Amino acid sequence: MSDLDLIRRTIRTVPDWPERGVQFRDITPLLQNPRVFRVLIDQFVHRYFDTRPQAVAGLDARGFIIGSVLAYELGVGFVPIRKKGKLPYTTVEETYELEYGSATVEMHTDAVKAGDRVVLIDDLIATGGTMMAGKRLLERLGATVIEGAAIVELPELGGAAKLRESGLPLFTLVSFGGL
Repeated sequence: MSDLDLIRRTIRTVPDWPERGVQFRDITPLLQNPRVFRVLIDQFVHRYFDTRPQAVAGLDARGFIIGSVLAYELGVGFVPIRKKGKLPYTTVEETYELEYGSATVEMHTDAVKAGDRVVLIDDLIATGGTMMAGKRLLERLGATVIEGAAIVELPELGGAAKLRESGLPLFTLVSFGGL
């Protein structure tokens, strides 16, 4: 079995959560199994080892798990992009639309410097709103997002296509059809 098959088969599908008709893709089994967690992290480390970004930015909250370990393995800094009101220092914020309303993410104003090359990471790309907001925050501070990355892509929701159309290169490990 290939590494990507192992990752895909380890992701748990929870039917009808958080609402009826949704097939939730749960990555926690990837994190619970030390062998699979290593395989998962190694996929990203090998991807970015030679390009060596200055930082890895992780989106709240599961992007923190993968992003911080990736930053550690690459020997670069980690930048948390959090939900509004969670960071203690001066922040910049970006509001984005959700299916039912809006949300806001924030980042410290000194998290990156102009010209920094950053990988932006999350666990999953659905509608793409959170990753697009993270990209805008990083770019507002002068950083270049060299790639957006995620474990899972849900193509039916259109987020990955929207992100690519905006000019953001994307790297995902597995794709799941259906909602």
